[in-house]
Amino acid sequence: MPNEVTIAIPSVRSLLIEMWAGPQPLATGTAFVAIAPAGPVLLTNRHNVTGRRQDNGQPLSPTGGVPDTIRVVHNRAGKLGEWLTRDEPLYASGTPLWREHPDLGAKADFVALPLTALGEVELHSYDVANPGPPIRCGPAQTVSVVGFPFGIQAGGSLAVWATGFIASEPDINFGGLPVFLVDCRSRPGQSGSAVIAYGNGGVFAMEDGSSAVMAGEVIRLLGIYSGRINEQSDLGIVWKVTALNELVATIG
Repeated sequence: MPNEVTIAIPSVRSLLIEMWAGPQPLATGTAFVAIAPAGPVLLTNRHNVTGRRQDNGQPLSPTGGVPDTIRVVHNRAGKLGEWLTRDEPLYASGTPLWREHPDLGAKADFVALPLTALGEVELHSYDVANPGPPIRCGPAQTVSVVGFPFGIQAGGSLAVWATGFIASEPDINFGGLPVFLVDCRSRPGQSGSAVIAYGNGGVFAMEDGSSAVMAGEVIRLLGIYSGRINEQSDLGIVWKVTALNELVATIG
């Protein structure tokens, strides 16, 4: 990619994933990387790796198949703008390799899969323990869901940005879970997307009521997107970054 091209960091942090059952592709989705005490993990939705609906356990694929492998489209090491695929098994002797939230378990629609196939791969990770500057993020404020709707890649394997608004109080748990809502026209394939507040420098309102001038990209990870509340609504579910951190911190 030419040197003069500027790429926003979140565009390469979100990764296209494909779920496979043996030689059969089932679906696409989105994931991103965090660094656990034991090493890098892939964060995505639980329903992506199980291939089943969260509410009733029925297969998501019309084929009835569920995945045994996840194919990750990674950034190539030292060559920004080039990508390569690596396959990660989802089971070892029938036992799932992904890790679930230590308290919520299968109730939480997100998991962490330890990454093992990283030859020639460069990781652009999010720090879920320190997700970004404490800029104010409240109802009606703009957020971006950065992922791959319908598996669409925005040039090479750069992510697509879908922009919406925070639709519930982010500090209050929705439905008794560490979740808040966004109003965003998201589509299949964006499950597992990073949800961020983003700006290109300027004056930002901070959580403590002050204002701060910041230069360059300002990125705050808010959580992971896991789909709409129902098919008739544009309201989507975001699992909070604090819950992601609770999971990642246990993988030692």
